[in-house]
Amino acid sequence: MKLVILVPAFNEEMWLPAVLAAMPRAVPPFTEVETLVVDDGSTDGTAAVALAAGASVYRLPRHRGLAAAFTAGLEEALRRGADAIVNIDADGQYDPNEIPTLLAPIVSGEADMVLGDRGVGTLAHFSPTKRLLQRLGAWAVKKISGLPVTDATTGFRAFSRRCAARLSCFTTFTYTLETLIQAGIAGMVVRWVPICARPTPRPSRLFRSNTRYVLISLATLLRLVLLYRPLRVLLGLAAVSGTCGLVLFARFAYFYLAGISPAGHVQSLIAGAVLLLGAFQLAVLAVVADLVAVNRRLLDELRSREREKK
Repeated sequence: MKLVILVPAFNEEMWLPAVLAAMPRAVPPFTEVETLVVDDGSTDGTAAVALAAGASVYRLPRHRGLAAAFTAGLEEALRRGADAIVNIDADGQYDPNEIPTLLAPIVSGEADMVLGDRGVGTLAHFSPTKRLLQRLGAWAVKKISGLPVTDATTGFRAFSRRCAARLSCFTTFTYTLETLIQAGIAGMVVRWVPICARPTPRPSRLFRSNTRYVLISLATLLRLVLLYRPLRVLLGLAAVSGTCGLVLFARFAYFYLAGISPAGHVQSLIAGAVLLLGAFQLAVLAVVADLVAVNRRLLDELRSREREKK
């Protein structure tokens, strides 16, 4: 059996050597362990230091972002015959010595995906705002995916070959939320194991401030909801619009039948008609979006079968 340790990296020349030096050379029961650095179009010596440390390098021709680098890494790891894949950040936040712990539920057949739980609600080097945002993000992903999410944004993850073949990213910000939602919808067994998380030696490259992080995360979650749960969301909006329209119709009918200035409440009739028309359009859009989502899932299943065979 082969294990591929995936390390997405962008301009990590300074921190990558220490991370690669700590990588385990043997992880039972795997007979082969390969460290694969995905160089996301770095402009420094990231690729050179990775090769010098004995890692394989898969280089993207230009910088495409974390989600694209992660997806490309999964594809390459599957092509290289990985039976299991571990993803770990290049900034030294996670301890490579915990890789066997992360893999244990996959090796035993108890899980398809395993995530390292950093205990984000209590991490001392996270600000109170960041701890709150992490808990809110976990709650939102739990609602969408149906999984018992404890740490939604951890980058320390392990995947079986079957699970990795079924994952892909439509969003460009980060892979963490979307892959969890995909796993939940696909019925994958996902587990969390407690790990230690160290303070990163540099600021995050995904966002410059908590405000930016919140806005991008909210936009990403909204897009993911519409991608994976369109029927529920759009029908919910249609129900709200339709209910408001019926209330306005009832208001007009009351004043009209009671003879209380019927001409003065025509605006309720107009507004109610607009809301009911909007509700009908949302309902139609919900059905169409759901059919598109079903078609996408079928295509993903066909693609995943081909990826798993490689």
